[in-house]
Amino acid sequence: MIQPYLNDDQFKNGGLTNENPILLVKLFDSLGISTSGNGIGHDITAVIDSNEKNILVLNNFYTTSQDSYQSGQVLFPLPTQTEGIHSIRIKAWDVADHSAEATLTYRVSNQSKLVIANLRNFPNPFTTSTHFAFEHNQPGTDLDVTIRIYDGSGRLVKEIRQIVNTPGSRNCEINWDGDGQSGTKLTKGLYIYHVKVVAGAAVAEKSQQLILF
Repeated sequence: MIQPYLNDDQFKNGGLTNENPILLVKLFDSLGISTSGNGIGHDITAVIDSNEKNILVLNNFYTTSQDSYQSGQVLFPLPTQTEGIHSIRIKAWDVADHSAEATLTYRVSNQSKLVIANLRNFPNPFTTSTHFAFEHNQPGTDLDVTIRIYDGSGRLVKEIRQIVNTPGSRNCEINWDGDGQSGTKLTKGLYIYHVKVVAGAAVAEKSQQLILF
C-alpha cells in the first residue's frame, strides 16, 4: 500500500502547496518493503510530470516504522516546482518482487504570495459542531485567521479569531459549535462565513456558506 502526501498527512489529492514541498510517502506491505535496489528497477522511485528521464530514487530517504519491517515512510524534499498543476508517481516493491504504484496531483503557488483555496466546513450541514478547513501555500508560517459568520439578513452573529501554524498546507484546526457572540446557540438556518487570512503583510479572503441544522 502506498499513500503519498505533500508536507504532512493532511494533504488531499489535488491540493495546494508551495514551490518547495516535502514528499511524504507511507508504505505498507505484509512481506516487507524492498529498499536494496539489487533487482533492476527495484528501487523506491518517484517521477514528476511523467518525466522518465529524471527518476528520483528514494531508497536512502526511507525509514522503517519502529518494531515493524512491514511499514515505513519516505520524507524527500522535492526540487523547486513551477507554478501550476503537477503530478508525481511513486513506485515501490516488496521483498517478493511485487510492485505497486500511486499517483498524487497537486497545484503549486509561489510562497511569495499568500493563496488560500478549497475553503469548506465539515460536517455541513451540522448540528453540534463543525470544523473550518482551507488550503494555503504557507506551511510552517503563523497565519492570523478571522472567521466572520453572518445570518441570512447579513447581520454579523459570530467572529472567531485564531493564530494557526501547520507543517503542511491544509488547515482544519478551527472549530465552531454554532453559538453566537453571546454564547447562545444560533437558530437553524443558512449562514454565510467569510474567512480572512493574514501572513505578515499578505492578506487572502474567501467566503462560503453553511447550514446549521
